Amino acid sequence: MCKNKYLIRNWTSKLLILSFFFFLSGCWDSKNITELSLVVGEAIDQGDEAPMERILNEKGGGYRKQNMITITWQIVIPKIAASKSTSADQKPYKNHSISGDMIHQFAREASLESKPLFNQHQKMFVFGEKLVRSMDLQTLLDQHFRDNEVRESGLVLVARGLAKDTLETKGSEIPVDRLVQISKNQYRNTRILPPMTIQNIMGKISTRSSFLVQSVVASQGEVKFAGAAVFKGETNKLIGFLSEEELEGLTWLTGKSKGGVVKTLDEPDQPFIIYELESLKSRIRPNVAGNKISFHVEIESVGRLTEDWRKKVNYFEDEFLQSAEKAAEEEVIRHVDMILKAMQKKYGVEVAGFGNQVRIHYPKVWQNVKHNWDEEFRKISVTYNVKLKINDYGLRRMKK
Repeated sequence: MCKNKYLIRNWTSKLLILSFFFFLSGCWDSKNITELSLVVGEAIDQGDEAPMERILNEKGGGYRKQNMITITWQIVIPKIAASKSTSADQKPYKNHSISGDMIHQFAREASLESKPLFNQHQKMFVFGEKLVRSMDLQTLLDQHFRDNEVRESGLVLVARGLAKDTLETKGSEIPVDRLVQISKNQYRNTRILPPMTIQNIMGKISTRSSFLVQSVVASQGEVKFAGAAVFKGETNKLIGFLSEEELEGLTWLTGKSKGGVVKTLDEPDQPFIIYELESLKSRIRPNVAGNKISFHVEIESVGRLTEDWRKKVNYFEDEFLQSAEKAAEEEVIRHVDMILKAMQKKYGVEVAGFGNQVRIHYPKVWQNVKHNWDEEFRKISVTYNVKLKINDYGLRRMKK
């Protein structure tokens, strides 16, 4: 008996030692980077078969499909991307396009033409304007949301025009990295939305809420964030775009900004001052009286006077700072008016979070209005107050 116990303990010790060697030997399921196509982003457009794809199909390289969608993958070329000395004509990426009708089949089709796609480092999805006007976003995101190889944290943008144009650049940088970096500049500008990921969007879709996605324009290798794409909750389709000024008004209305400036104009449309916000708070307060819902919004900001084109200004006198504060407040009011008109009259959708405040403070009322909230919001009264405070005007004390 004792001998058997000794043998069992001996074998147990050996198995433990062998298991340690197994774990120390490296990743058993690792993949060689040179054998994969490393996808960092993709553009999804309305179907348009590429010339080379058409030639290959004519030579017998096609299968039964409808060219409803065209996907363009941005694939990093590790050797060039890692090199510190590359020529001007060498790009650290390549774009590969395929047309078809089912998202998952695209990736399998790509394996007939190149190395297998590796999506676990994918950072971004850009949708073309025409496609999301005609197809609902939930259908287009469904496979990406199900796929455990695709990150739910992937950033989503909507292109004004072709999405694939945003994946081009004149320089040597990787276009997807450039777009990701721009999305992080919210602390510098009130015209950039908080990032919308696949997970964020699917959450909005599950509650049938209307929502916004940052829009981007591209031309000849250059890109710019330009306003926001408006999606209606009932259809999950694009119904239009907010301008940059309307988006700026939304930022002030919701208080979701980490930085930015307000430029005011004097008569006749001459530069006046620049107010740079340091902090921003917004409180949306719902009120229910009987069956009538209304809102009041308190917008408060503290900031700096960073540029002043007025003549003969003495900053030691309160009236000069007060006049600057008043001018900046009027400009913010103009932007807030613009976004309220866009929501209630232009598009008929609520995308600022007013409904969520009703849900929190008046849950029973919300149950009665949530199914038709966009229509209800169109006729609801919204009042607001804007208060800006200049607490710093730099080293300048007096202008003569």
